[in-house]
Amino acid sequence: MNKGLLSLVLIFALFSSLAAQSEDALALPDDDLSSEEAYYLGRAVAANILTRYRLYTKKPVLTRYLNQICAAITVNSPMPDIYNGYHVAILDSPDLNAFGTTGGHIFICRGLLEALKSEDAVAAVLAHEIAHIQLRHSAELIKDMKLNQELSNMADRAAAIANRDTKLSERNKLFYNSVREMVTTLFENSYSREQEFAADTYALKLLAGAGYSPASLVDVLTLLQKTGGTGGYNGTHPLPAQRINNIHGEVPRYPVQDTRSFRASRFAESFR
Repeated sequence: MNKGLLSLVLIFALFSSLAAQSEDALALPDDDLSSEEAYYLGRAVAANILTRYRLYTKKPVLTRYLNQICAAITVNSPMPDIYNGYHVAILDSPDLNAFGTTGGHIFICRGLLEALKSEDAVAAVLAHEIAHIQLRHSAELIKDMKLNQELSNMADRAAAIANRDTKLSERNKLFYNSVREMVTTLFENSYSREQEFAADTYALKLLAGAGYSPASLVDVLTLLQKTGGTGGYNGTHPLPAQRINNIHGEVPRYPVQDTRSFRASRFAESFR
């Protein structure tokens, strides 16, 4: 998709996603979200992200390269197909961070990309975000919201969603509150410690399945540990040392022939 059109579609989605859907499609039930519901919810979250960051458009070849890596990971994963597919875009920010939405939108900041030293390291970052999507952590977040009385009696509203006579305005409120909570989680609160650890462990499986070195995730976490500070991944994820310790014993379970050197020229060419 043309980069300008992509940005326009995502930003427009923040205001029009609800109007474009039927009441049944907008329902956010107590059980797992459907693929279509997850996409439209994630699209609105992506639009919100693009109100905070601009897309990096100076190197279209780099964006294509990232999407090729993402495709290699997902096509070999337990969930190769989702509603409207997986899409990666670069945010024009020096932050060392990345975000993934339930709709399959994955954003990686230019600063993090510039800090990575290999294609396998890039794949490790993408695999972590893909893991959140495939493990449906955002859906779990919505369930938690419905049990949180502090969010305007969300539990009562969620119960009303099951009623076919519920007004569209009630569905809209739940939708926008879900978007707001997801954005807050991505930028401030993070997923739970258990979810982040689960995403790291799952990412090892994704990397190995696509022929990438699972140890590359340890390399990325070591890099983040050296950067220190509280921003980026270090501000929205458990400490890198904790994450390294979590997967240290898991990496040997995924023996993959080390072929990183064969991807070195491709990586260098894409970043030129």
